[in-house]
Amino acid sequence: MTDGTGKRKALWMLIAAMLIWGSIGVFRRHISMPSSLLSCARGILGGLFLMAFSGKEKKEIREKLSPRLMARLIGAGVMIGANWILLFEAYNYTTVAIATLCYYMQPTLVTLLSPWIFGERLTGKKAGCAAAALLGMVLVSGVTAGGGAGKANPQGVLLGLGAAALYGGVVILNKRTTGVGAYRRTTVELLSAGISMLPYVMLTGDFREAVFSPAALGLTAVMGIVHTGIAYALYFGSMEKLKAQTIAVFSYIDPVSALLFSALLLNEPLSPAGAAGAVLIIASALISEIGTGE
Repeated sequence: MTDGTGKRKALWMLIAAMLIWGSIGVFRRHISMPSSLLSCARGILGGLFLMAFSGKEKKEIREKLSPRLMARLIGAGVMIGANWILLFEAYNYTTVAIATLCYYMQPTLVTLLSPWIFGERLTGKKAGCAAAALLGMVLVSGVTAGGGAGKANPQGVLLGLGAAALYGGVVILNKRTTGVGAYRRTTVELLSAGISMLPYVMLTGDFREAVFSPAALGLTAVMGIVHTGIAYALYFGSMEKLKAQTIAVFSYIDPVSALLFSALLLNEPLSPAGAAGAVLIIASALISEIGTGE
């Protein structure tokens, strides 16, 4: 497989992961379960699914991971779990729009830090596209309309930014982690994320509020296998061929597709500003790739 073909495949893997994650809101709307418990189930179910799926990779399974590499993977998994908790807690202190806007500072942080961490050149076009994507996110969030501006609780903002910083750390740590297959790496990280959240779930007592109906259990399984196991395998697998700045910009497809899915499937139409923001985000992602030759 040539470098160009491999990069195109990796790009489609990344786009598929973003679209899968973008549909999480539609599924979440129909699951009567506390967010912390659902997140815990996502990590464990996703990790177990990938463990079974990657069982065919006999060579990869037989190879032992060094203690240092295992520590990195577990650390990334714990950061994923903590990221989920901080984001859901941010929703409790501020609006979803403001929490989401803070959270999606993560791709911009990775883009700006990539020259120092990965030695990647930050071109004027990449920087401009990152700025345009952030402007589009502001429009999409509805903050400019003034609807949520008055509810920008400092604690909620800090929690959202903390979630962004943690996931930025996950991206950076995975980009620098080599010598392990994408499926095995993601399996360890997701299981670590789910297990690390168990103490939080037990201490808060959120499991007592769960409604374990057949529909809820079925949708939770879908979220764990498809939205977590498969999506994370696609996402981390794409990192081998794509630069950190490309991954950062294309990550904006996730929130834009979430808005589009909610408009089409949940009858939550986009405002004119939101539609303009969605176009701006998608256009900036595409323009950043045109003619790069990378």
